[in-house]
Amino acid sequence: MASTSASNLTNQFLIAMPGMADGNFAGSVVYLCEHTEKGALGLVINKPSDIKLGKLFEKVELVLDRTELAEQPVYIGGPVQTERGFVLHERGEDDAADIDADGAVYNSSLRIPGGMAMTTSKDVLEALASGNGPKRVLVTLGYAGWSAGQLEDEIARNGWITVDARPEVIFDTPIEQRYTKALALLGIDPRMLSSEAGHA
Repeated sequence: MASTSASNLTNQFLIAMPGMADGNFAGSVVYLCEHTEKGALGLVINKPSDIKLGKLFEKVELVLDRTELAEQPVYIGGPVQTERGFVLHERGEDDAADIDADGAVYNSSLRIPGGMAMTTSKDVLEALASGNGPKRVLVTLGYAGWSAGQLEDEIARNGWITVDARPEVIFDTPIEQRYTKALALLGIDPRMLSSEAGHA
């Protein structure tokens, strides 16, 4: 029997269900940057670390003069490559993968359908340090990754529910409200969720 390809969940939120067994992801909202038949890559958007962006910039020998950014937390993006930085940001209307709203070009940028980009090269940090760069950013250390079929299996076992992502949940919503806001996109109140997996 031929299997049909799984739906593409790029640019969606993965919302951890109460029964999530993996402690890395309990209570998490993950923004999926990429989802193909080879696997998936996402960034947890609601788990701040105790490191502020200003300090992270100092570690890479840059000075971040934008005070509204310097006090933002660096997020724990997931358990993979936790020493590496990932910058989720808005991009301009241009279709080029690596051009942001200011026309800046970054060396290593993934254009996410729906208007976001995820950049891993230091040049985006240099642009921010010079007062340019994307207006709204979420910076993580590490990412969440799934091998081929793994995420689909976790969803089938009620580990996650998905919904189309909204930038305002990432950039405009207080951290402690992001889980509830993501669920609200589905019309779900968190109190309605049971930790018991159930099948109709």
